This record gives sequence, structure tokens and C-alpha cells, in this order.
Amino acid sequence: MSGHSKWNNIKRKKEKTDGQKAKIFTKMGREIAVAVKEGGPDPASNGKLRDCIAKAKAANVPNDNIERVIKKAASEGDKNNFENNFYEGYGPSGVAVIVETLTDNRNRTAGDLRHYFDKFGGNLGQTGSVSFLFSKKGLIVIEVDEDTVLDEEKLMEDVFDAGAEDFNYEDDVVEIYTDPNELGAVRDALESKGYQFAQAEVSYVPSTYTSIDSEELQVKMGRLLETLEDNDDVQNVWHNWANPPEDEEE
Repeated sequence: MSGHSKWNNIKRKKEKTDGQKAKIFTKMGREIAVAVKEGGPDPASNGKLRDCIAKAKAANVPNDNIERVIKKAASEGDKNNFENNFYEGYGPSGVAVIVETLTDNRNRTAGDLRHYFDKFGGNLGQTGSVSFLFSKKGLIVIEVDEDTVLDEEKLMEDVFDAGAEDFNYEDDVVEIYTDPNELGAVRDALESKGYQFAQAEVSYVPSTYTSIDSEELQVKMGRLLETLEDNDDVQNVWHNWANPPEDEEE
């Protein structure tokens, strides 16, 4: 991965303002509500809900918020009608972008995304137009700070014992890759060994990367990612931009 993963490009997301954190909490709540609707309110029997709760906790969503969303979603039954969709397109200089949405109005969301891509020098494509440039993987991230001591040899042993496919330890970030269907099992196995995660979710990992040489186009690409992330209907954005500036974030 050599430091080009989605996490390394967006780890500054953890430092966002309170307003932006509130937006992230809302998006996590929407995912949890959909999971409850699809499989019930008990995470012990609802694997998708269990994954959503783990993702929300990694995003620092308070337990009270999570419990409130689950209770509300369970009492509402079929009232929420959000649907999950994926959109693909190209940003400036041919950077490939995949956008995951959760929306109650597909036409509104598609129109918004098309406008964003056009505005910042890209174009929204058809299904399959860029996804072939990515591999769908479970991605578990461990941040290593000055208070964390990791034995890399022991880490490697634990990671592969848990059933992971690969891992990368670079720039104080451990990225663990799994089969998408094994993400929950690997996460639970590592959690039982005492590891804590900054992220644990299914991601689209680029197989090739695109650089942007023009400063003007770098600004446009950064604005495109920022605008996509700010949309209430957008849950995730993945891209293969190889050289995002340090002061830009997804």
C-alpha cells in the first residue's frame, strides 16, 4: 500500500470541528438504523448491526447515541426507507472516485453528485467505470501513538492468526486487510487480544494510483472530495489520488 491507503489520506478527519463530528454521528446513526430495520435490534444475531456499532465506536460516537438510534429504529419498524447506492466517476486528471450513499431520495442524491463532479472538473460515470481499479477489502486500522507499544513480530502473528490476508505497518499506522466477509470475525479476534481500532469497515482499496501535477487541479480535487464528504447522503468516498496535499483532506 505504501502509505496511499484511504486511511492515510484522511486520518485528519479525526480532528474535525464539532459541527463536522455531529454530521459524522448523524451518518453513523443512519447506517445503524438501516441495519436494525434489515436484521433486528440485537447485535448478537445481527452481524451488520454489530459491524455498524463497531464502526460508530471507532468514530467516537457515544454509546448513548448508539443505543438511542437502535431503540428508535426498532420502534419505528419500516418507517425509514433509506437505500444504499454506489456511484463511480472521475475527478480532475482522471482520479478515480467511488461514492457510497444512503438516501431516501435517489434522484436528489444523483443530481447532487453529478453537479459536484461537473463543478470541480470531473464527470460522474456509469456503474463499473472505475470500480475495476479497486479491490473490495475489509480494512482494520490501528493508530500507534507515543503511548502505544507494539511488537511488530507479535502483531504479525496475531493478525494472521485472526485470519487476515495482509497488513502494512507504516507511518505510525497499522492497516490490516481481510476478505470483506471475514472483517467482523477478524476484528472480533483481534479485539479479544486487546487491540483497539481507529477504523474497521469494508473499503475499496485502489490497485493503481493517479497523481495530479497541476496545483489548480489539486485544489479542485480536494474541493470535490470535501464537498462529497459534506453531503448528508454520502456515507463513504474512496479514491486513487496518489499525492493529496498535506493541507487537504477527504
